[in-house]
Amino acid sequence: MADTKKGIAVEEYNKLKHMFDKGALSRRDFMSGVAMIGAGMAVAPSLLSGTAQAAAPKVGGTFRIGMEGGSATDSLDPRTYSDSVMIAASLCVMNGLVEFDSSGKPTGELLESWEAKPGAKEWVFNVRKGVKFSNGKTLTADDILYSIAIHRGETKSPAKGILKQITEIKKVNENQIAVTLEAGNADFPVILGDYHIVVVPDGFTDWQKPIGTGGYTLESFEPGVRLTFKRRGDYWKAGRANFDMVEIRNIQDPAARTAALQSGQVDAINRLDPRTVNLLMKDKKLNVVRTKGTGNRFCFVSRVTEKPFDNKDLRLALKYGIDREKIIQQVYNGFATPGNDHTLDALNPFYNTAMPQRKYDPDKAAFHFKKAGLGDAKIELQASEGAWGSAVDCATLFQESLKKAKINLDVKKVSADGYWDNVWLKVPFCAVYWGRRLSADQTFTQVYGSGSDWNDSNWRVPEFDKLIGEARAELDEKKRKELYFHAQEMIAEDGGMICFAITDYLDGYAKNVMGAEPHARYDMNDDRIAEKGWFA
Repeated sequence: MADTKKGIAVEEYNKLKHMFDKGALSRRDFMSGVAMIGAGMAVAPSLLSGTAQAAAPKVGGTFRIGMEGGSATDSLDPRTYSDSVMIAASLCVMNGLVEFDSSGKPTGELLESWEAKPGAKEWVFNVRKGVKFSNGKTLTADDILYSIAIHRGETKSPAKGILKQITEIKKVNENQIAVTLEAGNADFPVILGDYHIVVVPDGFTDWQKPIGTGGYTLESFEPGVRLTFKRRGDYWKAGRANFDMVEIRNIQDPAARTAALQSGQVDAINRLDPRTVNLLMKDKKLNVVRTKGTGNRFCFVSRVTEKPFDNKDLRLALKYGIDREKIIQQVYNGFATPGNDHTLDALNPFYNTAMPQRKYDPDKAAFHFKKAGLGDAKIELQASEGAWGSAVDCATLFQESLKKAKINLDVKKVSADGYWDNVWLKVPFCAVYWGRRLSADQTFTQVYGSGSDWNDSNWRVPEFDKLIGEARAELDEKKRKELYFHAQEMIAEDGGMICFAITDYLDGYAKNVMGAEPHARYDMNDDRIAEKGWFA
């Protein structure tokens, strides 16, 4: 009987190990599974001790990350974050209210736990006890309230729109806050996991010298160039923040990032070039982490309040006139799925599976363009590597596909520096990408809601806002799904967004970097690889 139990244990262990190696299981879940096997069955001690030894984080070393997603206008003020470099940098120094596990489920961070009253309109959140800021101050409810307040009221914070639903927020005691919403929202903890909402001490304003509860302190910052961080050594999360030093280098060009990884100048990079990733997968010195279907949503967005994009037929002509499959194959080497002109992805439980995928149709594009009555007018699209590395390549292929519909598209390549400040939200038609939002409500509120400062198409429709409000408060999942299905149809049919591709996340790591796992939200292990990783 003992031999039978041992055989079952080894078989179960091998299953867990296979899932862990394939990236389908986080290290934490893997270790928990192994522990359960050991507790319930007779397992060879050497098997478990070897696993524990291999998986145990080690402290030390300088971790160098090469990332796309930085700019000369970057700031550590969380109300300005718009891309990966500053998200990753902020999470070195600061913590969020809510973290997400590898499957995308919200878990406690500085808000340790929460409870909603029936109807999900009133919430109580418990502040984690015993956490200290880098200046020695102990975290309290006042710090939480202040860190939320800077994104409300008179502010340009992108989180302002998603926090407008709060009608009252107050301190219950030193370790508890209460929040009342204008209407029920079952996804409210997910909303509080927005990457802009990181915690600083009450009254803090000096963003050049940020104080946080994170595992590192800032050593130096050259916007658009690099940031360096030093390990605190007293981090409240056991087994995390293991590197002595962390350096984040801004490397916009994908070829330069890849070369830096291959030559050993950096230990990790984001956004591998899909056109060369197959070769990297064969390199025994490197490890490629692929997260399918949860990557960036690449789009060309027109502002529907500006001519000629205030014409719905022109918008439809452009949506039918883009050859999504060609872009996916030629630019992304098949490491992407077609977008359907909204930013929800097929892994979201509320994704509209009944809505047909919009396909390339030059005849329909020509029909709608003629109906728009614009003659042979030339349409200008601004694109740049500052939007994303292959944005200009995608725009050029879009230009070619429109020629079959006799639509003239002028691709204007603009500077990468300051793209998100000078082009996005400013010009009538430009290249844009959106990261994944785990909550359907957050996606629709932040990207398309009338109250959002990040509504880049300026498509503000009261009927849509009402629909989203109803869905937000609806606890019946079937009814909620019907509402969200209709919302996606409205955006795709009338909105200014051409979402043509949702990519896989593709990260590259040196073989000795541990803790590199797929994540349901963002790449680089939810932009927390500096916190979660270590050197073997």
